[in-house]
Amino acid sequence: MELTKENILTLLGEVKDPEIPVLSLVDLGVITGVEISEDDHVTVNMTPTFAGCPAMDYMKKDVERTLEKHGISKYTVNMTFDKPWDSNKLSEKGRQHLKEFGLAPPPKYDLILDLDILEHVKCPYCDSENTDLRTPFGPTLCRSMHYCNDCKQMFEQFKPL
Repeated sequence: MELTKENILTLLGEVKDPEIPVLSLVDLGVITGVEISEDDHVTVNMTPTFAGCPAMDYMKKDVERTLEKHGISKYTVNMTFDKPWDSNKLSEKGRQHLKEFGLAPPPKYDLILDLDILEHVKCPYCDSENTDLRTPFGPTLCRSMHYCNDCKQMFEQFKPL
């Protein structure tokens, strides 16, 4: 395999988020950079979804295991906090995977997060906007709980962060 940024990103597409296993770290947007030096040393930069994320070490080790599995022995995986992660970094493919998983994807927003967007969430099951926020606190820090008044389903939203 030729070492290119695109090929490395394809390999890292195998690495899934431990809390949302249908979402790769690439689609989640936590893989923020891939560099390959002239001597084929691969550097992967990652930014966690938040600084206290309990899965940071697990994700880093999973990236390292994936690189090794594909014969890449010279690598460095850095956890960086230079630019904070935000939910706008989710890929369109990742947003679709969230919806198929039963999680409402977060809406995109510009610069300032308006908390009203937690109130108006489209149901991932029936696409209705006739929903209510039940609690902004879901099973993880990045999720909120909602109820659809049309299909009568409870669902979680991946919060805009």
